Amino acid sequence: MSVLVLALAVSAACCLGLGFVLQQNAARQAPLSDFLSPRLLLDLVRVPRWLGGIGLMVAGMVLGAVALSEGEVSLVEPLLATNLLFALALSRKQTKQPLGRQGWAGLLLLAGGVTAFIVAGEPRGGTAVTNPWRHWLIIGAMLGLALLLTAYAKRSRLSAGPALLALAAGLLYGVQDALTRVSGQRFSEGGLVHLLTGWQPYAVLFLGLTGLILVQSAFETAPLRMSLPALTAAQPLAGIVCGVGFLGDRLHTDTGALAWEAAGLAAVVLGIVLLGLHPAMPSGTTEQAMGFDGGHEQSLPREHSR
Repeated sequence: MSVLVLALAVSAACCLGLGFVLQQNAARQAPLSDFLSPRLLLDLVRVPRWLGGIGLMVAGMVLGAVALSEGEVSLVEPLLATNLLFALALSRKQTKQPLGRQGWAGLLLLAGGVTAFIVAGEPRGGTAVTNPWRHWLIIGAMLGLALLLTAYAKRSRLSAGPALLALAAGLLYGVQDALTRVSGQRFSEGGLVHLLTGWQPYAVLFLGLTGLILVQSAFETAPLRMSLPALTAAQPLAGIVCGVGFLGDRLHTDTGALAWEAAGLAAVVLGIVLLGLHPAMPSGTTEQAMGFDGGHEQSLPREHSR
């Protein structure tokens, strides 16, 4: 594994994890009438803490894009999943909660699972699939599933809604990461003109904006522990499917390697769930629970009836 790719991906994960915590704390103060509406972003843009979280998220996405240009999607995505470790670190500092057995188990499972998948699979580049039907089949399946999850989340709202929205956003972000790599390849091959004449960069922007609305709606309606695990688990899985499915990423496929790869991904998902459900994750219901005094920041009025 390239040390540069490792450093870029982990730095991206750090920015993303810290940014998610700040975004959720601000989004919990947004009006519930903004649920799944672009108005939500217009309301949140007035909150300095949310802007700080978005700034960190953008930095993480830029670092992730550079990592994707230097390494395979199947390598970068598991590393990006470690953003939950950084989110927990900030949340733990604010809530003063100890890690305990659940925290340490989740940490070891996540770190060990990422390591097992990368060591066993040894993700490496290959020849991208040129058949456009395969591209659209995989991308369409991801987008269709995200649409179904969003539709059901809109019906269930405050029960299973936040987790379903986070799952949908994770699928979109996984596809976005794959298309980010394709966009980088187009730029390397033909410069800015070649990049802008393709549909991929516009799809990256659309998926990013749509995913942002889904994530903020999930953050708005429930504690971070109900949404971040689903988001963090879905994104790398979707990215790996796209990487192997049409970007030409190759993994070892002998029986032993496949067993370790499957075990590694299972450990990653289980570790994400344990960390995401940790008591240190903020509830977002009060400023005091997050360790903020609330005296220096604008708060948005909430509407509890629709």
